[in-house]
Amino acid sequence: MNIIVAVDKNWAIGKDNHLLVSIPKDQKLFRDETLGKVVIMGRKTLESLPGGQPLYGRKTIVLTRDPEFQAKGVTICHNVEEVLDAVKDTDPDDVFVAGGQQVYEALLPYCTVAHVTYIDYAYEADTHFVDLDQDPQWVMDVESDEETYFDLCYTFRRYVKKEQV
Repeated sequence: MNIIVAVDKNWAIGKDNHLLVSIPKDQKLFRDETLGKVVIMGRKTLESLPGGQPLYGRKTIVLTRDPEFQAKGVTICHNVEEVLDAVKDTDPDDVFVAGGQQVYEALLPYCTVAHVTYIDYAYEADTHFVDLDQDPQWVMDVESDEETYFDLCYTFRRYVKKEQV
């Protein structure tokens, strides 16, 4: 499985259930990577999308502890085992974990590739991703040239679990 995430220089990912910044090229990368694939997200992440609706052209799995939660057009799972069962017949390369923090933490052990948009700026944030540069299980194997969006500098990085290198 894949992780797909945008982080700031402190590996922060959001504040008040919103992304830290919207960078059009990052949004295009997310769309291009996940279109036609399976996207796993938490309830709050789904609710933060326009209209609280699943993303077009993707099978959406929502991982939530809320037994009452219902949403049209998504598969709802209440634990990691249910998520793994829901994707067992899908090529792992076609499965993307898309947040938020608790979902990333729960599914990171099952992922082998992380697509990270690394933004060279520190935001005020209340949710974070694991710092893969400090995690001995992960290594960055690809980094794009630096890009800019107004005054923000960022790169696209790919990390792989060391046993996958």
